[in-house]
Amino acid sequence: MKRRVVITGMGAVTPLGNDVNAMWEGIKNGKNGIDFIKSFDASNLKVQIAGEVKDLDPSQYLEPNEYRKTDPVIMYGLIAATEAYKNAKLDGAEINHDRFGTFVTSGIGGLTTIISEARKADEKGGDRVSPFFIPNSIINLVGGNIAIKFKAKGPSLPIVTACSASTNSIGEAFRYIRDNYIDIAFAGGAEAAINELAIGGFSSMRALNRSKDPNRASIPFDKERSGFVMAEGSGVLILEELEHAKRRNAPIYGEIVGYNTTCDAYHITAPEENAEGITKCIINALADANIKPEDVDYINAHGTSTYFNDRIETLGIKKALGEHAYNVNISATKSMTGHALGAVGAIEAIITVKAIENDLVPPTINYKVPDEECDLNYTPNKAVTRIINYALSNSLGFGGHNATLVFKKYQE
Repeated sequence: MKRRVVITGMGAVTPLGNDVNAMWEGIKNGKNGIDFIKSFDASNLKVQIAGEVKDLDPSQYLEPNEYRKTDPVIMYGLIAATEAYKNAKLDGAEINHDRFGTFVTSGIGGLTTIISEARKADEKGGDRVSPFFIPNSIINLVGGNIAIKFKAKGPSLPIVTACSASTNSIGEAFRYIRDNYIDIAFAGGAEAAINELAIGGFSSMRALNRSKDPNRASIPFDKERSGFVMAEGSGVLILEELEHAKRRNAPIYGEIVGYNTTCDAYHITAPEENAEGITKCIINALADANIKPEDVDYINAHGTSTYFNDRIETLGIKKALGEHAYNVNISATKSMTGHALGAVGAIEAIITVKAIENDLVPPTINYKVPDEECDLNYTPNKAVTRIINYALSNSLGFGGHNATLVFKKYQE
């Protein structure tokens, strides 16, 4: 018999706030966390808007040795993991550290470090590159640093699947616990790629929105959408086997009951035109959860604000849910947070859990112009009260990656 997996802790660093409560306040009130880039001079770039982390003082969360020599991507991950650990009341708890896993990833990794050390090597020679260059650059050391800090000696697996990376990481942690390989895990992701190189690279692909108006930049499912808005941050959840959580009187915020992942196997960046990959992903996730399409109350969509993603995801939802797709509340919270690449799936998983917990559907803000090809209920501009028993969170990534998580309101 498969074991039940619950969420007992959550931590977040986002453009809407540097902890879960601050982020949720912003989400439910429809606050826009997107603004002009302030971390570097972007005045000569075609893209000048992003979702940056704001007013973060790492000394409030970490010891100096944990942040002074670490790339921001690792720092964000550590801060979110520390909040999740405390939120789960794991301080002083008796757990088997050999059955404590870490599934925390990134889409890009320590790009800030890569840029600075590449410049140093070019100017001063390779022998002057920092000994911290490699540990700050490679993706596995986001989770690696978390595992070291909290003595999580079970599997440490960073699942790297572009913008679905942290959703896949949560899903794989869920499976490891459900199938009795481990009892508890960190799961999520971090990203810190708002810099000239990443902005320039995505802009050259014409993937980013070039608006100079923060309120008309990230506009998922709006007919005038023209690209996503880069963001940064981290989301980390504590997943735990139900009886293990109950034995230590842990708080329980929700339950994960299904997961699936597929690949379009079609194109390096574009989703497959008939939405076969995301359709199968949703259908298989529902089957894994043993629920029907009619059971779904809410979907946190990937909703990037690119022409192809929003149209294809809408088609996939309609194919997977049939007529019930028109009865579901959908929201694209990237309209408020921007798109934090490999971290955004975990951030949106936390938002989905909070939506279930509060029976409140987050809005898709700044939605103005309906698109006849995107004709579902995207919960425009204002949050809506609705009983949410089951919710989906979708993520799609370059390379054709699709991932869907099924969350459930926790009941004994």
